[in-house]
Amino acid sequence: MRKTRKGKILVTSSVAQAFALEGKKRFTLRCMWVPFSTLMSIEQYFAAQFNTAPAFVARAPGRLEFIGNHLDYNGGLVLGAAIDRYVTVAVAPRADRRIVLASESQPVRVENSLDALAPAKGATSWGNYPLGMLKVMRDAGLEVSHGFNLAVSNDLPIGAGLSSSAAIELATGLALGALYHYSLDRRQLAFLGRAAENNFVGMPCGILDQGSSAFGKAGSLVLIDCATNDFSTRPMPGGTHFWVFNTLKKHTLIDSFYAARNRECMESLAILRQTAPSLANLATATEEQVKVAREDLGETRFKRALHVVREMARVRDTLAALDAQDTARVGRNLTASHGSSRELFENSCEELDFLVARVVGMPGVFGARLSGGGFGGAAMALTDGSFSADAAGQLLKDYRAKFGNVPTIFSSRTGDGAALL
Repeated sequence: MRKTRKGKILVTSSVAQAFALEGKKRFTLRCMWVPFSTLMSIEQYFAAQFNTAPAFVARAPGRLEFIGNHLDYNGGLVLGAAIDRYVTVAVAPRADRRIVLASESQPVRVENSLDALAPAKGATSWGNYPLGMLKVMRDAGLEVSHGFNLAVSNDLPIGAGLSSSAAIELATGLALGALYHYSLDRRQLAFLGRAAENNFVGMPCGILDQGSSAFGKAGSLVLIDCATNDFSTRPMPGGTHFWVFNTLKKHTLIDSFYAARNRECMESLAILRQTAPSLANLATATEEQVKVAREDLGETRFKRALHVVREMARVRDTLAALDAQDTARVGRNLTASHGSSRELFENSCEELDFLVARVVGMPGVFGARLSGGGFGGAAMALTDGSFSADAAGQLLKDYRAKFGNVPTIFSSRTGDGAALL
């Protein structure tokens, strides 16, 4: 990286860095200009914003949805991965009852009052995630006698399907817990984050995002049984890496079809219960039950339900493959999951389909799929160490030739979960 005369720093993507290391070739496909302040520490940024030092700092990782697409709110099994990229939150008390929020990635500050918490719209709506966390913590018994200043920094792409929203919720929860002497364990933290998302932000997500960010562990995947709310970890396949391709097609799940998919699944469950009243949730249905009810479901709900039951089977098979250390089989399940998202759940898009189709079959790639709610965002590939920067560069060239722009790309590993620093 280098500083320019205009006070900015050229930050190259991990692919550009890899190119420099592997052949010292000039890489021009994707460089990102960022303000010099982006490279400040969170303490420096907080001091620049509020002219004082923070009292507490916490961070939480973004997550990749490894497999289990849209199974969380359907009561299924999901595998997530906390990654080694984070949202960091710093906080300090105020003498009054005001709340002031600042973020390196957002141009507009958010100002509010402890006495009038309400969701915002427009340019200040990013503040709904920390404000929502404050709201649900107060509802759970947090005693708040004074306001606070809060600053947010991150190296996690916003809107890429990596759950920056859950990360900011959990980091905020830990920081405010320290500020107001309120103890939270990982389970409480995850479910308060989900409540903030559901009830304040207004997005009907399940527990995958917050659970993966809370219970993440380097070298491991997070397994969540969304019917019983049990959390555990499973070792990652040895020698594997994640490559993440952000389409730059920002998904805004609240304004997209996410809520519609949730509704279609709930309607499907209600129809299936007419003949199978003991069904606990849609993920426990069988493929045969779904096929028998096809006419009653109608074509759209039939496809949604079929995706759910088949995805549940893929998760179970992936767990068996992980136990058998069969990484090739894991990869095939990832790619099949994307096909189901494309054909049955219809939450992919042309850009994601292009990336997955191109990267699958490249040397060193076990499988690939969209990661997250869909409708844009990022695709994830599971690779070994032989997947090269040259291959990634060719993929970006092909993408640019078709779509006219170039996705950001980075490699990642699993990281540890939310923590007070």
